[in-house]
Amino acid sequence: MITTEQVLEALKNVDDPDFKKDIVTLNMVRDIKIEGKKVSFTVVLTTPACPMKEMIHKACITAITHFVDKDAEVHVNMDSQVTSHRTHNTPLLPGVKNIIAVASGKGGVGKSTVASNLAVALALNGAKVGLVDADIYGPSMPIMFDVVDEKPVVQPKDGKNCIIPVSSYGVKLLSIGFFADTSQAIVWRGPMASKALNQMFADAYWGDLDYMLVDLPPGTGDIHLSLVQAIPVTGAIVVSTPQPVALADAQKGVSMFKMPNINVPVLGIIENMSYFTPAELPENKYYIFGKDGAKNLAERLQVPLLGEIPIVQSIREAGDAGRPAVLQENTPQAIIFKEIAQRVAQEVAIKNAEKLREKASV
Repeated sequence: MITTEQVLEALKNVDDPDFKKDIVTLNMVRDIKIEGKKVSFTVVLTTPACPMKEMIHKACITAITHFVDKDAEVHVNMDSQVTSHRTHNTPLLPGVKNIIAVASGKGGVGKSTVASNLAVALALNGAKVGLVDADIYGPSMPIMFDVVDEKPVVQPKDGKNCIIPVSSYGVKLLSIGFFADTSQAIVWRGPMASKALNQMFADAYWGDLDYMLVDLPPGTGDIHLSLVQAIPVTGAIVVSTPQPVALADAQKGVSMFKMPNINVPVLGIIENMSYFTPAELPENKYYIFGKDGAKNLAERLQVPLLGEIPIVQSIREAGDAGRPAVLQENTPQAIIFKEIAQRVAQEVAIKNAEKLREKASV
C-alpha cells in the first residue's frame, strides 16, 4: 500500500529552483489522494506564469515512481496562488497583490509596448492583471488596447462612487487618455499630474488583482515620486535600448529606485530593439544599435536581465492596431514576451519571499 507519508517523503526530493527548498517544506503540496497504485496531488506554484512549471511537474512524477513505486500512476495537478507581502487591511488597493512599475530613463525605447505586452502575457497565463497608464503627458494604452472610444463608467462600490476600469484582452485598464480630448495636449503642472494619477488608484474599483502594472512616464520626476509615496510598489522594471545614450539614462532609472527615500526593488532590465533578423535569413542577427548593452549594464548594477526583444515590424504594427504582439500565437516575438513575463513573475515571487522572511525575523 502506498501511504501519504511515502508520497511526502518522496516529494522532499523535488526542489523549487527559485527558493532553494523542497516543495514539501515550502507547503506547495496539497490534496494528496491515493487509490491503490493511483496517486494524485496538487502542487501550488507562486504564480501561474511560473517558467519552471513543466520541470517541477516532471520531477514530481519521477520522485514518486523512483522513491515509492515504479508502477504508480501519478497525476499532478499544477495550480497557483500568487504571493504577496502586502497586508489585507491596506486601505488603498486592498485587493491588489503586486504592483509593478515599468519605467525608462528616456522616451522612445518602447516602454509602453513592453508594458502592454507583459500585461497581456500575464493574463494569458491565467493571472488577474490590471494596467495603469501613468504616462500622463503621452498616454498610449487606449490605442494599444483598441479602446480609444471606450469611457470608464462610475458605479457605487463599498459606499462610494468609483471609476470602473475598461477591460481588454483580459486586462483591466485605466488611462488619462480616457478622460482627455485625444486631439489636445495635456498641459499640466506636476501637482495636477500627480493628483490625476492618485485618482486612478484611490477612486477606481480594481477588485482582486495578482499583478498591477504601472506604465510610468520616461525619465525621473514628480509622477515617480508620487507613485512610490502613494502605494507600496513590489518592484520596478527598467526598459532600455542597446545604445550608450539610452543605457546611461536606464542606469539613472535604476539608481532612482534604489535611492533610500524611494527604496523599490528593481526586478530587472529589459532590452528592447536588441537585434534585427530578416525574414529571409532567420538564423542571422544584426545588432543595429549595439550588442550586449543592457546585459553588461545589468551585470554592473547587479540586477537581472529579464530579456532581449528584437526589432520586429509586426510588434509596432500590432501596437498601432490595438492588438498586442504577444497575441500572435507561436511567433518569435510572442514567445519572447511570454518568457519575459514568466521571468517577471518569477522575480516578483522571489522578492515577496525575501520580504516575508525579513518580516518573520523582526
